[in-house]
Amino acid sequence: MRGTLFIVAAPSGAGKSSIVNAVLARDPNIALSISFTSRKPRPGERHAEHYHFVSAEEFEGMVAAGDFFEHALVHGDWKGTARQSVEPQLNAGKDVLLEIDWQGARQVRDKVPGAVSVFILPPSREALDQRMRARGQDSEEVIQQRLAAAREEMSHYGEFDYVIVNEHFATAVDEMCAVFVASRLRREQQVARHGRLITTLLAD
Repeated sequence: MRGTLFIVAAPSGAGKSSIVNAVLARDPNIALSISFTSRKPRPGERHAEHYHFVSAEEFEGMVAAGDFFEHALVHGDWKGTARQSVEPQLNAGKDVLLEIDWQGARQVRDKVPGAVSVFILPPSREALDQRMRARGQDSEEVIQQRLAAAREEMSHYGEFDYVIVNEHFATAVDEMCAVFVASRLRREQQVARHGRLITTLLAD
C-alpha cells in the first residue's frame, strides 16, 4: 500500500519545526523529508539533518535537471524537496512528512491530490513578533521583513485541509498527531489495509 504524504506549513516563528520534531518523536510511522536550501546554515543547524545545504548555483542546476518534487524562492533563498526524498518511501508504503512553505505545498497538492495538508498559525501577531525576536539571530530589518512575509503566508491558510493554532505547544502536538491518525483511518486507506477482512465480513 502506498504511503500518505503529509504537508505541514506555517509562517516563520509559528513553531512549525518544534511541533514537527515532537510529532516525529512520538510517531515512528512517519519519515521526515529533508529539504534542500541555498541559504547558509543557522547556528546549530547541520547538513543532511536539518537541511541539505547547497549553493544557489547547485540548486538551480538541480531545478534544470528536474530533480525537485517542489521548489520555491523563500525570503530570497531557494528551498525544495528532491524527488528521491519522497517517491521511493511512499512507494514502499511509508508515510512521508514535508515541512515546507505554502508555495511548495501548492505544487505538491497539484502532483499528489491525496496529500494531507496542515497549516500552523500563531495565537497572535504579538506572539509571532516575540518568537522571532527570541531567536536572537536576525537584525531589526530582517525581523520586519519576516513579519511582513508572515502576514502574506498566513493569508493562504484556506488552501490547507487542517489548521492548528499553536497557543499551547503540547496541545498543538496532540492535534497534529490526531490529524495523522484520522488520515490513516480514511475509508480508502482502510480498504487498502483491510480489504481481505472487509470482503470476509460481507460474504454470504
